[in-house]
Amino acid sequence: MAIILGIDPGSRLTGFGVINTVGQRIEYIASGCIRTGAGDLADRLKVIFESVTQLIELHCPQQFAIEQVFMGSNASSALKLGQARGVAIVAASMQNLPVHEYAPRTIKQAVVGTGAADKEQVQHMVQRLLKLPGIPQADAADALAIAICHAHTTASLISQAGLTQFRRGRSR
Repeated sequence: MAIILGIDPGSRLTGFGVINTVGQRIEYIASGCIRTGAGDLADRLKVIFESVTQLIELHCPQQFAIEQVFMGSNASSALKLGQARGVAIVAASMQNLPVHEYAPRTIKQAVVGTGAADKEQVQHMVQRLLKLPGIPQADAADALAIAICHAHTTASLISQAGLTQFRRGRSR
């Protein structure tokens, strides 16, 4: 059993998703968005840091997964995204959580089956995989997809290693 917190970083809207893995089964715990408002960047980063810290204290995850920064056409936006991502990583590190990073294409591949999936396909597959009653908001769905990607990656690595059980860094 491992609780995983997934984060889809953004300077104005940061998605979060919390899942629990029990064997091969993945269970939904919570998801949503951290809305930072229209303040200056320093205030928005503070909101992200404090909110991620609160999520960690509330849900007590054992793993933290976050999307890697990709360079778009707007360098200023990429820098702000990197800063939002950085404060989320610091919040996890301050709580002694291991941080795992995944490229957007890897996340889509793990959840949808193709790295070129669009947002609607990710939302649909997250809903189906977690048996949610409705389609999750896009940023929350992305964060849940990041957590699911980490769960699949971890399960695959354990399987490849031939381990029958895996608990907090020890194999049996």
